[in-house]
Amino acid sequence: MKNFLNTENEFRFNELLFENRNKNYGAYVMRNNEANVLTKSLLIGVAIFGTLAISPLIINSFRSPTILESDSGGLIYTPVELPPDEVPVVVAPIVPPKIIENTVKLEIPTPTRDAKKETPATPLSAINNAKIGTETIAGSPVVINSPPVIVDQNIKSVPAPTKPVNNSPVTIVDVEAAFSGGINAFRTKVVNNFNAENFEGTGELIKTTVTFIVEKDGTISSITAKGSDSKFNKEAENTIKNIKGKWMPAKLNGETVRSYFNFPISMQFD
Repeated sequence: MKNFLNTENEFRFNELLFENRNKNYGAYVMRNNEANVLTKSLLIGVAIFGTLAISPLIINSFRSPTILESDSGGLIYTPVELPPDEVPVVVAPIVPPKIIENTVKLEIPTPTRDAKKETPATPLSAINNAKIGTETIAGSPVVINSPPVIVDQNIKSVPAPTKPVNNSPVTIVDVEAAFSGGINAFRTKVVNNFNAENFEGTGELIKTTVTFIVEKDGTISSITAKGSDSKFNKEAENTIKNIKGKWMPAKLNGETVRSYFNFPISMQFD
């Protein structure tokens, strides 16, 4: 309240405080106008507060309730009727009919000494399509509901990946191929079946090496003779091809494989 009551003294104090100083400085003006600024702020605040306080009264004054006169001369205020809410439709629950299931009382005779009357046991045929209970009731057969099995027709069976089979003949094996009667028996068959008519009297020593493939089933294929004499090579191939007998195939890592077999032949004709 000092600013409102002692404004004159405050003005004199400001004059003494700013004597011989620049009064155009902002502090001098602010100190002299302090009272006016506070007064204006107080009035504005009171006006805003009063406006907010009387606003509900002003708004309610514009509403005019419906007034009716009663028989006794008094006034009756009728409230505004609101639209009724939708009445919910009450649906009576559907009670399924009670199903009486077929029930069979399981009779198990108790062994007693000197039984006067023996109750026979319940046969298995009576238990079929019925449930076991405390008494026998003739009703509907028991139905076991199981969910349907849905089969997706779009599912395609994927074959299991197969290991690629290498069927190429090999040269290095763990167990070499062998003739069923032994290599000496095979050599004897070659000598006995070789046709030497075209080579007799030459006195030469002719050599060749016959290479063939021993198949997995014991047969031989791809017979080829490599030597200096083409006739001798041809006869050697025919001789090997016509020899009867099975071979035992070679094995690699415990599996039967196709393998190459080299058989050298050398003959001298007098």
